[in-house]
Amino acid sequence: MAKRTIMVVEDEEDILDLIRHHLTKEGYAVATATDGLAAVRAVFRKPPDLVLLDLMLPGLDGLEVCRKLKSDPKTAGIPILMVTAKDEESDVVAGLELGADDYIVKPFRMKELVARVRAALRRQRPAEMDFGKTVRARDIEIIPGRHEVRVAGEPVDMTFSELRILQVLASRPGWVLTRDQIVDAVRGADYAVTDRAVDVQIVGIRRKLGERADYIETVRGVGYRFREDG
Repeated sequence: MAKRTIMVVEDEEDILDLIRHHLTKEGYAVATATDGLAAVRAVFRKPPDLVLLDLMLPGLDGLEVCRKLKSDPKTAGIPILMVTAKDEESDVVAGLELGADDYIVKPFRMKELVARVRAALRRQRPAEMDFGKTVRARDIEIIPGRHEVRVAGEPVDMTFSELRILQVLASRPGWVLTRDQIVDAVRGADYAVTDRAVDVQIVGIRRKLGERADYIETVRGVGYRFREDG
């Protein structure tokens, strides 16, 4: 069985070496980059199974790297685990809005980092959800093969994660899904992600739906649902 490859993007050599050592010890192949531009080029050249991305990078910062990778269909499905030295909500929220899958704050324990990586790579798409199938609900059409969302016939730009969450909700109008169920459907069971990540994506979806933001209903204390027609 081929080794899973982790791309570690970190400009501090001592931290990079430490992460590489622990991931290699766990049986992963590790590719590295010390700046954002080099990381983007490397990922496009040979896509890894996961990107471990520091946000504070020289030149092209981590958020811009995330934006570029998640906006291209060839790399949008690669899980991105953000690493930040600043426990600032603005950084975390910005990364999640761009489509990053999770985050971890420095300083962190290597066991925790390895556990997050392992959980992300272990995820499986649920069999009952065909992510290649076009979904139509009310006046919204989701065409995942072309990474397109159309509202009343007009294209609406969404990130990879936003499209997936909207697809899951719109495929089951009227069904209430908990945050955990949404995470499981979109990214696979056992994925270490916070409730806030789902909430951030929902905010982004509603903003982009504009006048149709109320199609996504909050069920207090439970989760979210796509409002049925009528």
